[in-house]
Parts: sequence; structure tokens; C-alpha cells
Amino acid sequence: MDPHLLRSFVAVVERGSFSAAAQALGYTQSAVSQHIAALEADLGTPLLRRRPVGPTEAGERLMEHARPLLLRLEAARADLARLTRVRPARLTLACAPAALTPALADALAGLRRAAPGLAVEVRVLGRDEAVRAVLTGAADLALVTGAAAPSDPLPLPDAGPMTTRAAAEEPLAVLLPASHPLAGRPALRLTDLADARWIDAPDTAVPLAELRAAARSDGFEAQVTYGGTDLRGLGMLVAAGHGLAALAPGVAEGLAGTVAVRVSAPRLVHRTEIVHPRDPDEPVRALVAALTG
Repeated sequence: MDPHLLRSFVAVVERGSFSAAAQALGYTQSAVSQHIAALEADLGTPLLRRRPVGPTEAGERLMEHARPLLLRLEAARADLARLTRVRPARLTLACAPAALTPALADALAGLRRAAPGLAVEVRVLGRDEAVRAVLTGAADLALVTGAAAPSDPLPLPDAGPMTTRAAAEEPLAVLLPASHPLAGRPALRLTDLADARWIDAPDTAVPLAELRAAARSDGFEAQVTYGGTDLRGLGMLVAAGHGLAALAPGVAEGLAGTVAVRVSAPRLVHRTEIVHPRDPDEPVRALVAALTG
């Protein structure tokens, strides 16, 4: 399966248009059409409906494989490039919003004192995007967050040749409006909130799919979807009564009009994990040591 053809297929499905995919990829529309025809001939089945443009059943199945395959190819290229390139005195950190804490700021300050010439770039990204940034070489390490049982790792995307380490754990909490009837409780059972209104904010709070899996419930339906990485924006939506969100109590501090109540069951933690290449550069090793020491 030619990855160039596969990349064209993914672009058409994501944009819903041959012309938009061609513009994004820098091809002509005719070239993209030829790529799709060649891929369909290779696989022996139609992959796209033309009017309106969208995946067939076989195309939907292929999309389940296509993104991970393309990501692993990019990861392989970046992994090999790390063997030979000379790294500038720069550290690029991809950081989930909930991982941008005073502890991280202090660790970065210590790193810069030890290496005064080191330039640091911090990019606030959602969890999956942060992991992809490390895999593809766009970032040197990532700090990602999520909910898990105390002994389980976070459910991350296929990280390929990456190393993950736990950096911090806090109890999991539910963010409620300060006026909510349950706001004064010392703790809450997650299953008791399955039918509540929720905000799906996968780049800022715990994704609702993870809550459903943890609670083994079909509830936790989203009333509002929040695609941002600004915690204050999420806090404003919760305070206004649009829905609940799950995160760490420490993350919720300072979100006006909200209260974070600890989850008592099931037993879950809000974990921060570090993701970095197998053979990290010295600045990465130093920052990992500062965050885990």
C-alpha cells in the first residue's frame, strides 16, 4: 500500500472534498483523483462515495488503519533522523494544559540556570497531539495527563519507540458549578453522575470515553463539546451550568465559580506522564530527572 496514496485518501475523507485535499497536499485535483483510483484498484474495493464525498464502509474501515500507519511512518523517519542530526541548544516541550503546573515551571527554571544558553519552547497541546509531536520530531518530550487506575498507564496513542514515565499523580475530581447541589460533598461516586450533563473536553479534561470505560457505564453523554486547551474557558462553561468535567483538584484551583469534588469510586487517579524518545538529548534527561526526582 503506497503511503502517498493513503495520505491522499485520508486528506479527502478529512476535508470532504477532492479539491480541498489537493490544495492541502499541494497536488492538482486530477492527481488526487488518480491516487484514490489507484488505491481502490490496489485494494479491490471502492473507498469513497463521490456525491457527496465520503467514505464507503470499506473506506471507514481503512481510516481506522490509515492514521496510525501514517503516524508510524513519520515516527520512523523522525527516529532515524535523531541518530545523525546535530541538535541546537533548544528544548521543545509539548504540554497538556493540566500539566502546565508550578512544578514544571520550577523544573524549567532550574534547567535554564544549569544551561544558560538553552532556549525553551513550550507548546500547549491536547494529549494525542502532544504525543504525535514527540513521535514526529516536532517536540523533544511531552507531558500528558489523564485518568487511570493507580497501577495502570495512561491509554496513550500507539507511541512506537518512545519511553513513558509517571511524573505526578493526584486524586481524580469532578468539576461542578459552585451552586451545584453536590458541590458540598467531600467525595462522589462516578457512577452516580453517569446521567448528568457533561462537557466533552478531551484536550483539557479527562475524555468522556475514558470515564465511560472507568465506570463501565454507557452514560457520560456530552451536552457541550469544548475543543480548546484553555482551562479558564472550560471553567467558565462549567460555572455557567453547561456540564461537568473530570480533572485533578490542583488543576481546578482558580477556576472561578466552580468546585472540584474528589471521586471516591471507582479508584482512579489523575496522572501526568512524560513521553520522550528512547535516546533523549541531555536537556530532556535533565528535565525528566527534575520532574521525577
